[in-house]
Amino acid sequence: MTVWKTSRRNFFAHKGRMALSAVAVLLSVAFVCGTLVFTDTMNTTFDKLFAATAADVTVSPKTSGDDDRLPGNGRPVTIPASAVGKAAKATGAKSAEGAVSSMSVTVVDSHDKNMGSTSGAPTIAGNWTRNDLRSMEISSGHGPRGPTEVMVDADTAEKHHLKLGDELRTITANGDIKARISGIATFKVTNPGAAVVYFDTATAQTKLLGRPDVFSLISVTAEAGVADEQLKKNVATALGDTSAYKLQTQKQAAAANKDSMGSFLDVMKYAMLGFAGIALLVGIFLIVNTFSMLVAQRTREIGLMRAIGSSRKQVNRSVLIEALFLGVVGSLLGVGAGVGLAVGLMKLMGAMGMELSTDDLTVAWTTPVVGLVLGIVVTVVAAYFPARRAGKISPMAALREAGTPADGRAGRVRAAIGLVLTLCGGAALLAATRADESSEGSLLLGVGVLLTLIGFIVIGPLLAGLVVRVLSAVTLRMFGPVGRLAERNALRNPRRTGATGAALMVGLALVACLSVVGSSMVASATEELDKSVGADFIIQPAGGDGAPIVDQAARAVEAAGDIEHVTSYKSVSASLTAPDGTTAKDALVAADPTYKDDVRRETVSGDLSEAYGKDAMSVGDTYATEHHVKVGDRITVAFKGGETAKLKVAAITSDDVNIDKGAMYTNITTAARYVPADTLPQNMIMFAKAADGKEKEAYAALKSALAKYPQYEVKNQADFKQQLKDQIGQLLNIVYGLLALAIIVAVLGVVNTLALSVVERTREIGLMRAIGLSRRQLRRMIRLESVVIAVFGALLGLGLGMGWGTAAQKLLALEGLGVLEIPWPTILTVFVASAFVGLFAALVPAFRAGRMNVLNAIATDG
Repeated sequence: MTVWKTSRRNFFAHKGRMALSAVAVLLSVAFVCGTLVFTDTMNTTFDKLFAATAADVTVSPKTSGDDDRLPGNGRPVTIPASAVGKAAKATGAKSAEGAVSSMSVTVVDSHDKNMGSTSGAPTIAGNWTRNDLRSMEISSGHGPRGPTEVMVDADTAEKHHLKLGDELRTITANGDIKARISGIATFKVTNPGAAVVYFDTATAQTKLLGRPDVFSLISVTAEAGVADEQLKKNVATALGDTSAYKLQTQKQAAAANKDSMGSFLDVMKYAMLGFAGIALLVGIFLIVNTFSMLVAQRTREIGLMRAIGSSRKQVNRSVLIEALFLGVVGSLLGVGAGVGLAVGLMKLMGAMGMELSTDDLTVAWTTPVVGLVLGIVVTVVAAYFPARRAGKISPMAALREAGTPADGRAGRVRAAIGLVLTLCGGAALLAATRADESSEGSLLLGVGVLLTLIGFIVIGPLLAGLVVRVLSAVTLRMFGPVGRLAERNALRNPRRTGATGAALMVGLALVACLSVVGSSMVASATEELDKSVGADFIIQPAGGDGAPIVDQAARAVEAAGDIEHVTSYKSVSASLTAPDGTTAKDALVAADPTYKDDVRRETVSGDLSEAYGKDAMSVGDTYATEHHVKVGDRITVAFKGGETAKLKVAAITSDDVNIDKGAMYTNITTAARYVPADTLPQNMIMFAKAADGKEKEAYAALKSALAKYPQYEVKNQADFKQQLKDQIGQLLNIVYGLLALAIIVAVLGVVNTLALSVVERTREIGLMRAIGLSRRQLRRMIRLESVVIAVFGALLGLGLGMGWGTAAQKLLALEGLGVLEIPWPTILTVFVASAFVGLFAALVPAFRAGRMNVLNAIATDG
């Protein structure tokens, strides 16, 4: 009980010194809990949506998996309309109705502005059915009654300021649908951001599916008292042969839809938790430093406790109980802050177009438990070593002025261990750069990163002594005696300086590593484009959503002026049987013969131009080696949805590329000979070459031709390179934003270290002030000490990160990304910013030190 009271008294006596450590715990726990609440809320939102939209029993085509829903021609797979009548006659079926649904559409207003979601959610077009009343209600106007009427969801109408009577154009694979808004329907549950439009059934069948006698699926409603599972069996009996159908109950359909979203949500969840883990790691340094300094400051007090009978275990337990208090307070505040963070993320996603209602806010009981356990365990574990050191303080320490003598032997052992770990990690990184396979190299890279990180953390005190002296010689000496004092303060406790710098090192090492990898990827891709792409322009879906280019847009591109040639590019699914008898499913690139000029490929043997001849094709050298294929052999190609052909191998191309790696080419006319027109995929991408000297005119003509189709974009090579740079840059910015949490915690560590250091040196500061050190000089001394610690951490982090990034790039070279580029502007900016971080971190400690009363400071005991 005495230990408990003593710990509680010490905790509240030093609550100001504990505050920043508590903030570090709070931030880390908040990020973990916020991530869990946010992803749980998204799951709840989608669960409600999928449960509301699924019929009691749904009948859909058996091939309606993710790979086959849109087979490349923009038309969903279908089931015959005759199946609706059969399903309606099933025992226990109250009604059955055919539904049309397509996500291969784009909706634009009268100004050709895309009405779709800006968050990446799909635009869905279909027919208005009774089943839709489960999840929606008409809040204005009426449902579509003919080909000139369309109904939109209320969220889309509000977002794009649409009203009854406005004209919309829906671009489909079977032509455009022009219709005026006849009604607006409101979701009864949260719509996460999809744009939804409804047509009458006949229009939806003809324009979305391409035929009037088919549906996308059948919704069957059960009579009262009939279980979904029983109805499913009855519908299967009524349909007879169900080999072409997939039957699902409401729960099964909702679960299937949830599974399709699950991978995306899991990636988001674990990525964010990973960054929370990094912040927790950095927070450990802060907590270790806090308790180490508190123990050092209370050496005489602990010595007196030992002298009057306290055992080592009691002293140890006292410090751990203080850590427990800190963990509980920080974690409780963190759980509350995490819920607030989740709400903030929901608002942010709402601004980006993904609507998430706070009504669906989900705080599972496991979330606060995880937050509390994580925060408390991390805090107590981090305080364990300082607590052990406290337990080792002898009663004789009560006679000393302050502090404990450094354990030189322990420092030497630590340095030796750190050097061994660092050298082993460096060897693993070097081995990764020389690996022949990326899988082997990735394992070595991971081991190398882990060992070098731990090694640098362990060896931190030794490095602090060396690096700080160099930094001081370069920068601090110019500030005279104040600079020398700052240097000695930073060197006074190398272990503390090393731990504080290591906290900043972790975040900056990841920033540097990712910057090197990102810049190298951009440089490699740019070099590949310069080497391989001969086309002046690339036409592709905006946003990279992979939707095909509808025929009317393709015709508009072909009709543009000042163009020498336009190349179509289609991906045709097929089963290929090689001469050795092996069969594999693959895709052939069906393109115009001009494609060989638009994207240059090295030919290992044969002539690539002949691959575009009648009943001819090319293969990659990897396929040729694996299946013993040579020029002149014939491959049996069973086109999906078409006939079987025997195509002659006219060329073998090198797979030592990034663009079209492993691609097999044939002429579009060859594919069209064996695949029906309504099954032949639409263009995935198109290329264009400008007439001589007409690049600007051709660029303008192509943009003008596609003005009515905002879902596609025209890019010249400069645009395409910039797009690659922007895409990687946006990804890196998101990562940097998440890493900012770890850097903030590290900055708190610098602030806390300086603040506790000032308290620790109260008497010393008073004496320096008494012999003539001005307040201004004192503040400058503390600021310089902070800058040196921050720059020390930055040097370690940036150096380590560039080493990791260089090793990672060597692995990317195995995948064709062979250019190493160090982003020196980014590295230098981060380095300079670190010095400013040091200045910022010192503001409050320096201000408090400057306000000390000189006499009171001198009178302070130890």
